[in-house]
Amino acid sequence: MLNSDHRRPACSPCGARRGILERVKSIGSDAKPSDLIRSVSRALRIMEEVSRSPRPLPVKVVARRCQLRLSTAYHLVRTLCYEGYLVRLPDGRYVAGSGVAERFHEVMNALRRPPQARAVLLHLAATTGHTAYLACLSGQRLVIVDMAEGDQSPWLEDLQPGLETAAHATALGKALLATLPGRDRKSLLAEQGMRPFTPNTVTELAQIETELAGLGPGDPVTEAGQFRDKVCCAGVAVPGTDPGSWWALGISARGLNLPGSLLGGLQFAATDLTPKPPHRRAGRLPAGETG
Repeated sequence: MLNSDHRRPACSPCGARRGILERVKSIGSDAKPSDLIRSVSRALRIMEEVSRSPRPLPVKVVARRCQLRLSTAYHLVRTLCYEGYLVRLPDGRYVAGSGVAERFHEVMNALRRPPQARAVLLHLAATTGHTAYLACLSGQRLVIVDMAEGDQSPWLEDLQPGLETAAHATALGKALLATLPGRDRKSLLAEQGMRPFTPNTVTELAQIETELAGLGPGDPVTEAGQFRDKVCCAGVAVPGTDPGSWWALGISARGLNLPGSLLGGLQFAATDLTPKPPHRRAGRLPAGETG
């Protein structure tokens, strides 16, 4: 993870960028399924390797990094190019194709973020100077859906749109955990695991329950130094348009003390994001009602 006092870096070696693609894996997810289709698994490994590389890769490098025979790598790379997931450059090296971006946007659209969310994030970042985030729970995972950068916040590479991150260590996650019944909260945390990100990370279910005790859906939640050293965040859950659905709006800052003005700005933004009830037209009553 990059030092929180630095802004977005220039291209760096592939190994240094692995944190960008890090996922919160479910317990037992590394166990190989009995019906694993190896060609699909190998093709996905190639896509991941090429996509995470800061520079185009020749097939020989892809084969070596993915531990594949060169002939196998050539066959899979040609197939991925045909399907639009890789592109061959004139010098013979490969980069990610438009198919990767298209699938990303389809996933983001499937999450059905509130239509005004982008405007709310941009306004929050512009008025506070701090980065604003939008997240939701999807399939027992906390997913960052959108963000608007502010120059007063550290750049957190694991809090980027489309990435899964840790519900137990982030203010965004804690705000959404507070909306769940205890049994569902326990199931989600058991599924994603509770690994430590810093010495301050809460890694026991009882500790999470203590943190969330007395909090209701929509109450602001803060964390200091649990997800990244010398970084604090705040989050608040906002109801979605579908019954029982929730979004989390968050903001980050350097240091371990969140300025009160940021919390106030976050709560105002949450109000802007909250769905408004439809207005009745004056002088018109629903059928069957009398004045």
